[in-house]
Amino acid sequence: MTRLMLGRTLERICKGVLLLCLLHFLIMMILYFDVYSQRFDLFSRFNNGRNGSRNNASGTGSGHHYYYYNLSRPNATFATYLATGEQLVQSMQPENNQTPSPKPLPPCPENPPGLVGRLLIEFSSQMTMERVQKENPNVTEGGRYTPPDCRPRWKVAIIIPFRHRENHLKYWLHYLHPILRRQKIDYGIYIINQLGEDTFNRAKLLNVGYTETLKEAEYDCFIFSDVDLIPMDDRNLYHCYDQPRHFAIAMDKFGFRLPYAGYFGGVSGLSKKQFLKINGFPNEYWGWGGEDDDIYNRITLNGMKVSRPDVRIGRYRMIKHERDKHNEPNPQRFNKIQNTKNTMKKDGISSLTYKLVEVKKYPLYTNISVEIGKPPPRPIKG
Repeated sequence: MTRLMLGRTLERICKGVLLLCLLHFLIMMILYFDVYSQRFDLFSRFNNGRNGSRNNASGTGSGHHYYYYNLSRPNATFATYLATGEQLVQSMQPENNQTPSPKPLPPCPENPPGLVGRLLIEFSSQMTMERVQKENPNVTEGGRYTPPDCRPRWKVAIIIPFRHRENHLKYWLHYLHPILRRQKIDYGIYIINQLGEDTFNRAKLLNVGYTETLKEAEYDCFIFSDVDLIPMDDRNLYHCYDQPRHFAIAMDKFGFRLPYAGYFGGVSGLSKKQFLKINGFPNEYWGWGGEDDDIYNRITLNGMKVSRPDVRIGRYRMIKHERDKHNEPNPQRFNKIQNTKNTMKKDGISSLTYKLVEVKKYPLYTNISVEIGKPPPRPIKG
């Protein structure tokens, strides 16, 4: 009797345990399907949103971002999935005006690796602007160029005093644009054209060039070049230096030697600070000669020195030509040179007057046409 009761009791206990196990199994299955139904619902929402974004992007080209999510994270709870879903929905909101910032360019090397060195310069072949333009496709309107792969230290305005030298200009552009590009120079070419047939005034045109180019861009370096001088070595770098620079130190017409110690003609360069320190160039040298010596005096009188390249690098060829009409030698130049100390503070960029007539941008240069007046009447002798 006792054994029978004990057996029934154990049977009931086993049935109870089995029922509990079945109940536990059912509860676990219900929770399991509930969680995964929620999870797949979230996934379908994000997938639909992603497809919608793709459709919008293909229809409008608006550049939406696409998100790909992995929701099968181990050890995640249902609450975690819901929180993640909210965060993902927020992250799918369109991002306006968020473009990747460009990588900053490195500084241009002091000695660009693409330089050739000594160049063969000749003027016998016929030159056209069409040919020069085809040779320089990377030069933009107005004769502007900046290196695409590095950041130059200087922004250089190259200023050419000009009148009736169209043929010379073709050769100058033909040779100088490739040289300047190889030198990794950020530059613009400006032709300062004196209108009319009155006496030519080179230095005053250079002052005009300085003033007008600053209206075009924030230049901090100015190269002043005659249109008939071509450098024979691209290692003669056209930028500014710690001291005013004289580039054309060895011209063929002088036997590739400096004619005298104080010579500063042909091609020179000054930074903006140096130019203002000497009050620019004189305005009263009408006709040929004297202004470059006056500029040299201004530099030395203001405590600066002229820097020059090595004589083997600073070689130039001059395009042969007859002397221009209305650019005869200035008979007053020697007296003026001796008085630079007295005149430089009142005669210069601070006293410049002229009339701007036209600014026209060509593919290879910017032409600035001006009227600069006439020379004062010479005193009558006797």
